[in-house]
Amino acid sequence: MITGKFELKPSPTTTHQRVSYQLELVLADSCENDYIILGAPVDVILSETETRQPDILMIHRSREHIIEEHAVTGPPDLVIEILSPNSARRDRIINKESYAHFRIPVYWIVDYHNKTIEQYILPSNGQAYDLVNVFESEETVTSDHLPCVSFVVKNGMEI
Repeated sequence: MITGKFELKPSPTTTHQRVSYQLELVLADSCENDYIILGAPVDVILSETETRQPDILMIHRSREHIIEEHAVTGPPDLVIEILSPNSARRDRIINKESYAHFRIPVYWIVDYHNKTIEQYILPSNGQAYDLVNVFESEETVTSDHLPCVSFVVKNGMEI
């Protein structure tokens, strides 16, 4: 639900799902001790009128109280959206604005066709994300905000 309206979108492709699974594996390999990692579909309730289902999300274990049986009720520490042919506008504009509005500190956009990960960080006093890095195929993804993260982009997209 986005601003009180239901959104109907097609199911992800099998390639999308395989990339999502691989990213979850590499994140779990380095971050599972500190973070709970969940993959879609899981509702993230951000307000009475805003519910999202990011492809992957991470919540620090110190904040696991926001994970309820039916949904995550509050902003995760990281949300990841994997681009699909029909999702670029939604992920790059609509979701990015929503996630920033609800103060999700880190947002990644994964483009498996180009083997890149765009890393956005929400400044503590900002209303919009800053693009702080674009990691390419051979580069190691790291994050000052998520110190456990360390993997080579292509390893997160092997299918």
